[in-house]
Amino acid sequence: MAQNSSTTHTGTTGSGADDGDSADRRAVLTRRGLLGAAGAAGLAVGAAGGVFGRAAAGDDGAAPSLGAASVPFHGVHQAGIVQNQQSQALLVAFDLATGATRAGTAALMRRWSDSAARLAEGRPATGHENQIALDAGPCSLTVTFGFGASFFDRTGLAAARPEALAPLPDFPDDAIDRSRSDGDLWVQICADDALVAFHALRVLQQQAAGTASVRWQMSGFSRSPGATARPMTTRNLMGQLDGTNNPRASDASFAAKVFVPAGPADPAWMSGGSYAVVRRIRMLLDNWENLPVDRQERVIGRRKSDGAPLSGGTETTAVDLARQNPDGTLAVPADAHIRVAAPAANSGATMLRRGFSYHDGFRADGAPDAGLLFIAFQSDPLTGFVPVQRKLAGADSLSRFLRHEASGLYAVPGGAAPGGYVGQALLES
Repeated sequence: MAQNSSTTHTGTTGSGADDGDSADRRAVLTRRGLLGAAGAAGLAVGAAGGVFGRAAAGDDGAAPSLGAASVPFHGVHQAGIVQNQQSQALLVAFDLATGATRAGTAALMRRWSDSAARLAEGRPATGHENQIALDAGPCSLTVTFGFGASFFDRTGLAAARPEALAPLPDFPDDAIDRSRSDGDLWVQICADDALVAFHALRVLQQQAAGTASVRWQMSGFSRSPGATARPMTTRNLMGQLDGTNNPRASDASFAAKVFVPAGPADPAWMSGGSYAVVRRIRMLLDNWENLPVDRQERVIGRRKSDGAPLSGGTETTAVDLARQNPDGTLAVPADAHIRVAAPAANSGATMLRRGFSYHDGFRADGAPDAGLLFIAFQSDPLTGFVPVQRKLAGADSLSRFLRHEASGLYAVPGGAAPGGYVGQALLES
């Protein structure tokens, strides 16, 4: 799968833009401190745009609560893109109801944005509050909204559809189930608590009644904060460290590769937004696990134990694609994933990957129905995801152990200002 020379195909990043250092940077505000008047004073804006705070124990001596960590909903960019990756994810697509109008859709986006902002602060939703997460803090909840290509025809906004939202091409060996793909509206819900994430999903689903209905929904997970003694890059279900070379927010070219700039190439309403590619990738784990570890390492191009490239060094050492073994063979094989996916081999194509593992039981043959919910944000999928995936599908040895079974591409508008809503510039144009 497309990924930018990271540890494996899947592009799962345990740390968003921060390359595995999320565990020690999570906010650990107490719930009392967050919800009280002093809560805002304890927050600090992180370099990647996330909000992280630290506080001492509450007045009652209770230990700091990871659940009280908060990520603001409002901002130049939507939350859930550059923030540290949470442990739980719910992805859901909605289709607009027959006869839905632009005005009705705008009202829905306002309801959704208002509730998402309140839930991100640990407050009750504006409507359909079911108290599922009544005793929890916000748990780093983020809610991210996107529009599929079909959204623009359904709302009479075809002229405003970005060129970058053209349908993804068919790639070799794709086995796409269209009933679990695409959709007019896309929502990414992430949190460090499963109840908090489910609560947000139920609120949004109920608030959409009469305007939009669920087309498909998928659940994913990542490593829980604090699960390791020290911050580490997450492993995927193949056992590989995954996300080593995800672009950093400190990179000079980060914003240009992830966010849509203001300019003539894209509609004005997409300024500060991004494009999300979503793929459900099943891993053929029985086949993979039957490979000897040294063979797995040659497929990926990295050591399984510590993620170091086969060309030498440590996990974060730059891959030396020219390095040869004593017998003259390439240290990183010609069809190794990190070689084929490297930006240098793809005209610099880069994406910010924010994927989650999934396990949906077992198939009829007993094999696990498990793999990766691949999510990649980029300023232009036609120069990011598409060329990289096209090359991987034809030359990556890892592709023999994967099945791409669902797919979607969504325009993710910029963030909303307080009092506004996501997509307002489009829907009120």
